[in-house]
Amino acid sequence: MAMRKILIPTDFSKNAMNAIQYATELFKYEVSEFYIMHAFQNEIYSDEVILNRETLDEVTNAVHKTSLSELKKIKSSIESDKSNPKHTFNIISANNLLLDEADKIVDKHNIDVIVMGTRGKTNDKNITFGSNTLQVLKYVQCPVLSIPQNYKYTQPKHILFPTNYMIPYKRRELKLLCEMASSYRSTIDMLYISKSSTLSRRQQENMDFIKAELYKTNVNFKIESSNHIINSIYKYIKEKDIDMLVMVNTTHSFLENILFQSPLDELSLNLDIPFLSLQNLKRK
Repeated sequence: MAMRKILIPTDFSKNAMNAIQYATELFKYEVSEFYIMHAFQNEIYSDEVILNRETLDEVTNAVHKTSLSELKKIKSSIESDKSNPKHTFNIISANNLLLDEADKIVDKHNIDVIVMGTRGKTNDKNITFGSNTLQVLKYVQCPVLSIPQNYKYTQPKHILFPTNYMIPYKRRELKLLCEMASSYRSTIDMLYISKSSTLSRRQQENMDFIKAELYKTNVNFKIESSNHIINSIYKYIKEKDIDMLVMVNTTHSFLENILFQSPLDELSLNLDIPFLSLQNLKRK
């Protein structure tokens, strides 16, 4: 089995630490390389009053030093608490913006998935995803697994994957889902929410492709008659005791409509379970 490569951005909040712990637990059966990253450019400029040409280098060095020190603490804490011979950890402290650094690391190290907490230091109760998570989810060409604040690790035994079967899925991303789910003998419910139960030829081909790619897992294909996708997903999660939600973010997908055209709060789903967003974008 190839090595799984996982990027975990951190702002050193309790929430970010929770995402790291979730990821190490979720991928415990896989040979994995973790990149724990802190991008600190915003922190340098957080107090512009004290910044001038002379102090910029000084402030930058101080922030960088603190960043590295905190990252080393996290690394040694994980290695002592959760010693797993299948896991290796790298730390990255970067004078960069989170989005740009995440993009760079994804390309450089060919990352399979980014794992992030959905709220960071700004704990606005009205925001389902912290703005950083949302930015990464929208713009970085890599699957993103969002972990809700205070979520206690639970094996993802029952996974919901709503889809309209209109898009050609990426083999690499379905493989990530398949291997993750098969480790826990998970059941995946593919949910098609539509007023019509008839699939076009293109939809049928995409469904067959999913079937073939998720061959190691138990997949149920379900159709639900409804006009309101968000409500249907939320109801399904609650009624079926779902442990993880998976959606694809691409042109004309359910998720794109939610993220780009309506306030994300509508997805609010008050999402209290992990959410894997597959990107289906062309990787460089």
